[in-house]
Amino acid sequence: MFDTQEEEYEVFNLRIIHRKNRTGFEENKDLPIVLNTIIAGRYYVTEYLGSAAFSKVVQAHDLHTGIDVCLKIIKNDKDFFDQSLDEIKLLKLVNKHDPADERHILRLYDYFYHQEHLFLACELLRANLYEFQKFNQETGGEPYFTLSRLQVITRQCLEALEYLHGLGIIHCDLKPENILIKSYRRCEIKIIDLGSSCFQGDNLCPYIQSRSYRAPEVILGLPYDPKIDIWSLGCILAELCSGEVLFPNDALVILLARMIGMLGPIDMEMLVRGQETTKYFTEEYDLFHINEETNQLEYIIPEESSLEHHLQVSDIWFIDFIRSLLEINPSRRPTAREALQHPWLSHRYKSNSF
Repeated sequence: MFDTQEEEYEVFNLRIIHRKNRTGFEENKDLPIVLNTIIAGRYYVTEYLGSAAFSKVVQAHDLHTGIDVCLKIIKNDKDFFDQSLDEIKLLKLVNKHDPADERHILRLYDYFYHQEHLFLACELLRANLYEFQKFNQETGGEPYFTLSRLQVITRQCLEALEYLHGLGIIHCDLKPENILIKSYRRCEIKIIDLGSSCFQGDNLCPYIQSRSYRAPEVILGLPYDPKIDIWSLGCILAELCSGEVLFPNDALVILLARMIGMLGPIDMEMLVRGQETTKYFTEEYDLFHINEETNQLEYIIPEESSLEHHLQVSDIWFIDFIRSLLEINPSRRPTAREALQHPWLSHRYKSNSF
């Protein structure tokens, strides 16, 4: 019985770093970021990189190892703390099984608790795909995301997803902001942010995925699996190719209408089983919403569109590949391993400018 308990649990130690001969709470719940200061006697802060809903991020020089790192400072909040402990747990597992760093997932170097905040020291990468595409568009430079580069990025993303899914992990928040560039010249990327990720065997949360990259089965309240990450990847690649978000961040019923208009009807079996179906469909399975001003039910007629028109490319293999990732019914969507076998990924383009 004791052996069984030992196998069921795992332990990781969280270092708590504090000043000697001092007790009490911090004066400020929000840790001030001061450039050219040293955090926890080790990390010399060189640049403020930005903030997210539950963290701030700085670039710092690790005085122990001599390398620059990305230091993620989690806001002082129990829910954020717990979620970040999950991210540490997952990154440790993912990094442990990928000692040679071949699976295109962020590396975690260090983590500790200091001044009432949890810190994660990670690999320092470059801009995320969203920021880089926006910069590329605004500066009017030659488009970076050519089909040959998209092919290289896609292969890396699928290899990362195949690896995560093989460990029983669903990323749950794949989007351009969570794919960072490691090398512009070699077109290398890393997937980051496992803070929303879960194991397939977990009690799956219905509120996952950023809205524009949310799979139809999640919107409808159906059980989901790693195929939701494949859907998100399809949305991301369509966006990088066209420069426009495939399914703009709108009301969920409008997202469903856009999906139907572009990709075809949702299988009746999915509608019947979906726990959230009645929020968006009438008893006759017509899309509707309630007009907030008049409080009247209004029908929504999906406007017909095409994936080809959105992508603005004529490459039939690429279009076929994206369409396969965006199968509305997840049972017809490929796994990451299956997607890696698609003919588009073995097509050789004449100009590989990287």
